[in-house]
Amino acid sequence: MFDSITDLACKLAGTGYFIDPVMTQVVFLAAKLQKPLLLEGPAGSGKTQLAISVAAAAGTHVERLQCYRGVTEEKAIGRFDESLQRLYMEFSKTQHENWQTVQANLKGRDFFRPGPLMRALECERPCVLLIDELDKVDDGFEAMLLEILSAWQLSIPEFGTVSAKSIPFVVLTSNEERRLGDPIRRRSLYVRVEHPTPEREAEIIASRTPKADEEFHREMAGIALSFRNYSLEKPPSVSEMIDFANALQLLGTDHVTEEHRDVLLPFLAKTEKDRRHLLLREGFKSLLDDGARFAQSLTISGGPVS
Repeated sequence: MFDSITDLACKLAGTGYFIDPVMTQVVFLAAKLQKPLLLEGPAGSGKTQLAISVAAAAGTHVERLQCYRGVTEEKAIGRFDESLQRLYMEFSKTQHENWQTVQANLKGRDFFRPGPLMRALECERPCVLLIDELDKVDDGFEAMLLEILSAWQLSIPEFGTVSAKSIPFVVLTSNEERRLGDPIRRRSLYVRVEHPTPEREAEIIASRTPKADEEFHREMAGIALSFRNYSLEKPPSVSEMIDFANALQLLGTDHVTEEHRDVLLPFLAKTEKDRRHLLLREGFKSLLDDGARFAQSLTISGGPVS
């Protein structure tokens, strides 16, 4: 998918996604060795966005399997289109000698509607297969994935084995609600993903708000760190901080004050408990003060970071 590590780094930066040099090398090796990339860490730390950005950098698309409690193999692999089968039976009732012939045709590939796993294998050129929030499914569903992640094929009883036309770049994400099994871990390159450093976050926000100045980018990164250090139920993600920065730009300001609290709370407080905390007299102000100190430390120790 990429000619070199430098090629990957440049193309990822072009999408607005910034990672450190070590992580860039790991992504490159995963692509070259055709190994799944297992990203584990807190929600909102950029795991899903990495898959989307790699696809954009490679000029391909994402096949996404969003995991949730109760997701079925049918949802992941695909299912037969019963309405199409009935239509076929209606229009071909006089064309078959016996029921066995009809059955054989009904179980053909033409009547199967593929899910994201099968679509990824049937791509003529490599796509990115994102298996998102794998920690939300049970052990049985996780075990079902082992065939595709090791042999790059799917066994479907009705019409046999589907082998990959191209090997997808696979990204597995986990928010650690459940410990993933060792078989998945053995087959993958494991990366721990945390929220970015303030310096990195300032760089990310700068890429999304290019008209703002360096001081604004540092202020946003400082506020992000301040809020994540606070005892919030749901700390702000990188994407939420980008939304927050864009909202300020739309309001025509490049500095956050206490007067902005009520209109900006919907961007940063996503639970009623967090909202109540930030509505306390000193709650929002103290976080802004902490953010300003963090931003100042960026100026002193790191210099401009845009």
